Amino acid sequence: MELNVQDILAINNLINRYGHVIDERQWSRLGELFTDDLTFDMSDFNGEVLNGLETLRESWRATDGHLLGHHATNILINVVDGQVTVQSKGIGMYRDHTGSTVYRDVLRKTPQGWRIARRVATKRRYETIPEPS
Repeated sequence: MELNVQDILAINNLINRYGHVIDERQWSRLGELFTDDLTFDMSDFNGEVLNGLETLRESWRATDGHLLGHHATNILINVVDGQVTVQSKGIGMYRDHTGSTVYRDVLRKTPQGWRIARRVATKRRYETIPEPS
């Protein structure tokens, strides 16, 4: 699989749209971001791995612990063995501090456009930073 310029722009737009949809708590729009059979691994934050778009929507509707702001940066798009992956950094504005996250995504092109099929969110911690090389 080879990505064209329109694909690259659409994927960047998807990753950027995530913060806007989430920060505005527009749970009805999660289908613009994720596939129906999504896996969202948040085990590094709260121990949950959520399977399915509706499960994610219900879980997020049931909590008020969402960040004030999600900011996507450093978006890297790759194609490996025909699979489109995205690695990006996230800066999250919490109620009492700021945090950094790494997102590792697997994307799928659907009839509606590019969607995230798998997302793994990992907290950046000083104790997990590799030794300098």
